[in-house]
Amino acid sequence: MKVIMLQNIEKVGKQGEVVNVKRGFARNYLTPRGYAIYATPANLKNLDVIKNKLAVEEEKMLAELKNLAEKIAATKLVFVRKVDEHGSMFGSVSELDIVHALHEQGITLHKSALGMDKHFKELGEISVPVRLHKEISTNLNIVIEQEQE
Repeated sequence: MKVIMLQNIEKVGKQGEVVNVKRGFARNYLTPRGYAIYATPANLKNLDVIKNKLAVEEEKMLAELKNLAEKIAATKLVFVRKVDEHGSMFGSVSELDIVHALHEQGITLHKSALGMDKHFKELGEISVPVRLHKEISTNLNIVIEQEQE
């Protein structure tokens, strides 16, 4: 079954392409979620209009993500954690801690956008890469401090 992709989906197709997929995949997954529309003769006739509309939406989304990237780059998060007498931290700073702290500052971000290999268990300043889009990435500054008693 031929469909016109409305969004990029890895291993299926790019936005604006006409791809051939299995009928059940199109009916049960792609069209209900708004990822694709059926490639009917009427939709194929309007393919240029659909592509232009998708390009405008993509441009608008990229502009919003660039603004979000600037906002994230200007943000500095401070986490206070307990430390024992040897300087070892109790617990760590995880992706969820960072996402919740950003949410409190009005920045909504999914934890998968953070490029963390492991949780942070050391005191100090850390720069975390944030990938918002394949073309847009930035760094978030984090400071982990010792709790004062």
